[in-house]
Amino acid sequence: MTWFFWAFLAAIAAAATTILAKIGVSGVPSTTATAVRTVVILLMSWGIVFAMGEHKTLSRVPARSLLFLVLSGLATGVSWLAYFRALQMAPASVVSPIDKLSLPLTIILAALLLRESVNWQVALGVAMMTLGGLVIWYWSPTA
Repeated sequence: MTWFFWAFLAAIAAAATTILAKIGVSGVPSTTATAVRTVVILLMSWGIVFAMGEHKTLSRVPARSLLFLVLSGLATGVSWLAYFRALQMAPASVVSPIDKLSLPLTIILAALLLRESVNWQVALGVAMMTLGGLVIWYWSPTA
């Protein structure tokens, strides 16, 4: 299977995550909801690691990789906590487009920090994604 398959599967799962989380945070503190979700992900991911025998490679993870994975985990935690709180305060149809401004931000950061190339078509896409998120936010009845 190609990277596109996995990326599209991630998009479908992320969409389902939003709807399921919006229902799940009803009447539950957002931090508690995030903690429950995190435990599920923790158990699922370690289960897969052990099932595939990849736990044997843990001792060979370079320190630099470990550092950046820990930092990524911290960023994920902040993202999830903020996302669940936002879902408690506004409709998923408004929260999700703002959250998905992470897409153009990722492309910009990848160009600046990772030196990934950005042609005019990608720059146009970034502008359109940003504009789309802001249009939904600005004209939302809950804005």
